[in-house]
Amino acid sequence: MDIGSARNKYHREICKTIVRLKRDKAKAIEYLNFADSGNRNSIIIAQGIIELTGFAIGQGTITGQRAGDFFEVITKNFIQDIFQQLQHLRPGNWLYSTEQTTIGGDYIIAPDIIVSRLPVSDDDINAKTQVLDKNNRFATATPLRKSNYQDSYPILHASISCKWTIRSDRAQNTRTEALNLIRNRKGPLPHVVAVTAEPLPTRIAALALGTGDLDCVYHFALPELKKTIEKIDNQDQLDMLNTMIEGRRLRDISDLPFDLAI
Repeated sequence: MDIGSARNKYHREICKTIVRLKRDKAKAIEYLNFADSGNRNSIIIAQGIIELTGFAIGQGTITGQRAGDFFEVITKNFIQDIFQQLQHLRPGNWLYSTEQTTIGGDYIIAPDIIVSRLPVSDDDINAKTQVLDKNNRFATATPLRKSNYQDSYPILHASISCKWTIRSDRAQNTRTEALNLIRNRKGPLPHVVAVTAEPLPTRIAALALGTGDLDCVYHFALPELKKTIEKIDNQDQLDMLNTMIEGRRLRDISDLPFDLAI
């Protein structure tokens, strides 16, 4: 499956499974469930994004918690679909999980999505040439060798936080998760990123701009977001969006699997 087809599948699943129309009787308004009912620009931008995807939204109701859970799973499946096709660029036996996972020894991390690599056997390491010392005197601590540890754990490659929408408290939680991972790691720093559907660039900036706790933030529909903001001619939101894009702090979801291959 090529990236365009996978992205369309991703949007179709999100629209069908997560996106819902909500009604605020007190305010006499309708809005999509990733918009802020108290912010007119948020409502307009969210509607514009979905219209540009071209997919119908689901019916009925869905709780915020369920929306977040589905967003994690659908995003994980998208990443897996594409990253598996990049094996020639990033070889390995990869795992993709939305469950709390023990990684790299003995500590627990709890991002929304984990991408990890399984340790390899000595036979695999020596498949093309005798790399390992025959007397097994060296490279006896690296986690890449399965034989080095009685209990072998996956090696963390990426920690991905999914935020269906962004509010100030949620942004802080994401930064805290990233900092905890950075401070408690026992090896090279993995990719630490966030994925969001938040329609307001000024709120995305709460994650994308700052001290660099995160590698980058990925929007589930960045071109559609930009086109919508250009159409409604909201210069403040557009300026912030361009600042994040040009500063390489915000990218489209289609970039993420390729960035994980770096």
